[in-house]
Amino acid sequence: MDKIIIFDTTLRDGEQAAGGTLNIQEKLEIAKQLEKLGVDVIEAGFPISSPGDFESVKIISEEVRTPIICALARAHPDDIDRAWEAVKDAKRPRIHVFISASDMHLVYQLKKSREEILQISGDMVARAKKYTDDIEFSPMDASRAEPEYIYQILEKVISAGATTLNIPDTVGYAIPGEFGALIGGIFKNVSNINKTIVSVHCHNDLGLAVANSLEALKNGARQIECTINGIGERAGNASLEEIVMALKTRSELFDVTTDINTTQIYKTSRLVSELTGFAVQPNKAIIGANAFRHESGIHQDGVIKMPITYEIIDPKSVGIPASSLVLGKLSGRHAFRERLAELGYSLNEEDFNRAFLAFQELADKKKEIKDRDIEALVAQEQRTLSETYHIDRIQVSCGDRGIPTAAVRLAAADGRILADAALGTGPVDAVYKVINRLVGVPNVLTEFSVKSITEGIDAIGEVMIRVESDGITYTGRGADTDVIVASAKAYMNALNRLLAAKKKTE
Repeated sequence: MDKIIIFDTTLRDGEQAAGGTLNIQEKLEIAKQLEKLGVDVIEAGFPISSPGDFESVKIISEEVRTPIICALARAHPDDIDRAWEAVKDAKRPRIHVFISASDMHLVYQLKKSREEILQISGDMVARAKKYTDDIEFSPMDASRAEPEYIYQILEKVISAGATTLNIPDTVGYAIPGEFGALIGGIFKNVSNINKTIVSVHCHNDLGLAVANSLEALKNGARQIECTINGIGERAGNASLEEIVMALKTRSELFDVTTDINTTQIYKTSRLVSELTGFAVQPNKAIIGANAFRHESGIHQDGVIKMPITYEIIDPKSVGIPASSLVLGKLSGRHAFRERLAELGYSLNEEDFNRAFLAFQELADKKKEIKDRDIEALVAQEQRTLSETYHIDRIQVSCGDRGIPTAAVRLAAADGRILADAALGTGPVDAVYKVINRLVGVPNVLTEFSVKSITEGIDAIGEVMIRVESDGITYTGRGADTDVIVASAKAYMNALNRLLAAKKKTE
């Protein structure tokens, strides 16, 4: 079977999703998990866009050694030079050059002629080729461009040294039949196409990103660009987990394979959701909370008798444990460690001890602890590993006749203890006012949401917030059986990210 190259752009296009900003350490953590997942190419960022993006691409190039590490560059000399500086230490570096190709973009955005774009495309690919043999080229907005012009550009850049040709459906405009025809037409009309790999990069504005990608594959494409959980600009990108599991589940139809370790899919999904602050919708294919839950009696009867009657995918194959081990306050360290392993967590002894203590505290509050509780617990512990300030104690007073009051004590990383109290319009507002006063970093709260991790009155509440400072958005998450405490943890998480970014800048 032919191998399909999985090109993951979570750290580049995925991060462009509004509010999905990641810091350098978070990008590195995701990149290392993508390596475990088995992706072939990691598009680590757009180096010229910011010093932080350059630094993250450089660090990932140095520390993640198995996949190809790719840097994006506009068809401009400065972009290409900067991209190479970022990836030159990678074991397998790639430069990805792009330029608009549709008349709509040429007329209204670039204000250049087709002939100028042809010349620039060839020249800039040739410039990139001086640095590395692995060059990818994308004619942006290809799905709205004239096919004959796309053929001309592709022939030009292949002659200049491009080894991968990526055909982007930049605005999610294409329908599967016509997108497949575009790919088929490229193979028929580009004379030197046999020297390259054809790739596709589809957006989900019409909900067709995965369908278009699979149709392109059937017409000869052998690289698919995608993101974890389908995150990205506007409505997002083609979802990696949906593409990979479609190819695996319907292998008899596609007759292709990938190098993806599918048992790492769920863990990777949770990590990206945790660090970006984008919750996965319950009905999301493959990794949504309801993907393997059955409400209908008919369905339940079938699954009990034989899972394959209503489950086309074994949940264990994507890293979701199907066992029903119940954990509670009488559960020991061994049972907890086993459950962590089933959920895909491998903690060192220090982290495990910290997580087990948190588990015991939670077990005193909850009768039964479920997988989502454990995931929230481990994530919460990981959020506190490198804090500038840590919440030491919170006390609130509120009621329909009372004045909401909060007292908060913070422990600073340098050993200082800070404490204060404030009034607010509600308990959360009062807590946030105290924390703001103690931390002293100007910011604006732009988003606040609360959800229950599991069912029941003793469920863990997970709070997700976003704050803005100096035009940059920072996401924070916190979890606790007390939603006020969870709210405080989320706010502190966001402010610690803000403080870390400012320290890095300084």
